[in-house]
Amino acid sequence: MPDVLRFRGGKTLAGTVSISVKGKWFQVPALHVNEKSIILRGKWIRTAIIHEEEWLETELENPGLCVEALKTQTVGDRCADVFSFSQKVPATQPKYSYPMEWDSIAAIRISTFKAWWDNVPQETRKNVRRSQKRGVIVEVKNLDERLVQDLIDLNNDSPVRQGKPFTHFGKTFDQVAKDQASFLDRSDYICAYAGDELLGVVKLVYRGDVASILTFLTKKSQQDKRPANALMAKTVEVCEQKKMGHLIFGMFNYGNKRDTSLREFKIRHGFEEILVPRFFVPLTPKGAICVELKLHRGLLGLLPHSVITLLVNARAKWQQFKMSRCSSMLEPPNRNRQMGRSNPPAGSNL
Repeated sequence: MPDVLRFRGGKTLAGTVSISVKGKWFQVPALHVNEKSIILRGKWIRTAIIHEEEWLETELENPGLCVEALKTQTVGDRCADVFSFSQKVPATQPKYSYPMEWDSIAAIRISTFKAWWDNVPQETRKNVRRSQKRGVIVEVKNLDERLVQDLIDLNNDSPVRQGKPFTHFGKTFDQVAKDQASFLDRSDYICAYAGDELLGVVKLVYRGDVASILTFLTKKSQQDKRPANALMAKTVEVCEQKKMGHLIFGMFNYGNKRDTSLREFKIRHGFEEILVPRFFVPLTPKGAICVELKLHRGLLGLLPHSVITLLVNARAKWQQFKMSRCSSMLEPPNRNRQMGRSNPPAGSNL
C-alpha cells in the first residue's frame, strides 16, 4: 500500500495513472491530492501538472495543498521544478498571487443556436447546407461495438494528418475501444454519416456548464460532403440543448504558433479567444530561474511565429516525401509486376 501524507485537512496518495503519448498508453507515477492527480512532464524542466486538467469538471480548489505536497514528496523518484495549473472558463480573473501567464482558449459563448448561426460567415452557413444536400446526416450516439468499428474505418482513412503521422492509423478494435474509454459517463459522440459510412465524429465532454471537444476527426477522402461543417453546427445545437455556457475547442493560439488552418477553421465557426490565467509556481531554485527566464514556455512559446511556420512546413514536406518514397518502394514498376506475376490476372478463368 502506498503511503498517505496529510496536509491541513487534505491527503496525498502516491500511485500511478494511465496516460496516452502519441497514441500509446503508459503507466506513470502520480500524486493524488484531494481527488486530483498530479504527474510530471518534461526532462530538463520537470513540470508538475494536473492530469487531464482540461477535461475535469472542476478546477483546482486548493493549489497551496498541492504546492506543499510537491515540496515535500517526489512524484515517483523525481522532484518537480515547477507546478502549473489553470483556472477554468469562464473564470478569467486571477484568483491567486502566483506567477502567471494567459492561456489562449478557443471558445464559443453559447446562448442560442440562432445567435451562433447568424454570427458565423455566410460561407460557413453555405457549407452546412451543402452537407445536408449531399446526404450527410448528423446523429448523437453512445459508444458501442458498431461505433468502435466505424471509428477504426475513420482512423484508417489517412496515415498522415496535419502534416505528421496519424498515431491512431492501423489500430485494432481493442486499442480503439481503450482510447475511447475515458469520460463515457459525461460525453456524447456526434457522428456524421452518409448512408452507413461514418464521415466524421466529435467526442464532446461535459464539464459542468462547459463542454469541451476531445475528438474532432473527419475523413479527408470525403471533404467534398463538408462533414466538418455539419458536425460543428450540430455540436453547437447540442450545447444549447444541454444549456452549456461555453463550447471549448482546444487552444486559440498555441504559444507563438498562429495563422494555422485549424485556427482559421475555428474562427469561421464562431470561436473566439478567451484568456484564462495559468499559474507557474517555482518549487526549486532551478524552477525559479526557468520561470523568471520564461523557459517553461517551451519552443512554441519562445520561437517567433515565422520560424515555427518554417519548421511546420518543412515537417509537412518531409512527411510527404516519406509517404511518396514508401509508396514507390511498396509498388514495383509496371514492367517488373508483369514479369514477376505468379497468379492469374483479375477476371481470368484460369
